[in-house]
Amino acid sequence: MLKLDNIHVYYGAIHALKGISFEVNKGEIVTLIGSNGAGKTTCLKTISGLLQPKEGTLTFHDKDLTTISAPKIVASGISHVPEGRRIFANMTVSENLDLGAYLRKDKEGIKEDLEMVYGLFPRLKERRRQIAGTLSGGEQQMLAMGRALMSRPELLLLDEPSMGLAPILVKQIFEIIQTINSQGTTVLLVEQNARMALSIANRAYVLETGKIVLSGNAKELMQSEEIKKAYLGG
Repeated sequence: MLKLDNIHVYYGAIHALKGISFEVNKGEIVTLIGSNGAGKTTCLKTISGLLQPKEGTLTFHDKDLTTISAPKIVASGISHVPEGRRIFANMTVSENLDLGAYLRKDKEGIKEDLEMVYGLFPRLKERRRQIAGTLSGGEQQMLAMGRALMSRPELLLLDEPSMGLAPILVKQIFEIIQTINSQGTTVLLVEQNARMALSIANRAYVLETGKIVLSGNAKELMQSEEIKKAYLGG
């Protein structure tokens, strides 16, 4: 479904991704784990068109997206929930969700998806007229995910969805990610909480300083002594 082949990305003189290659198959939850600065967020930004690779190719359903603009990537079926949520703080919950569907023209479909989002996140329905910037951190994360789902993506990119949330909310967010996936959306997840990420993922890739150093079945990686020592506090 999604394939990155030998992707190199630079921030000025800094070589952030050094020949990254991996793939995400339809229906999977795939997670990227690694320490701060490993290149996980850069990976997602490259996939969603916010950064352009210097070298390598990025394909989605065999269509080359390497030089495509971010709005066209959304239109092709990829939606990105960025680190830090990036909601429109001065707009209402409802207006934020409407903006998620800005590329769509199918009014009935948009209405259906709005109900689907409110079904996943009942708190958003309760607060639909509230200014988004006044929501709690957990509610803002729900809104960022709901907004991304309003474009009806085939592939959802999630960057640090648990960041700054209380443990009970983290559990809830991860349950919702599994529900979204079970309803047919493929998920590529970047997450500092490696234990939670590996517990729900099918496969995982481990990044270190812009390179993939390990990959495999998520449950098997969870048992790896190397992973336990580096990322699971064991």
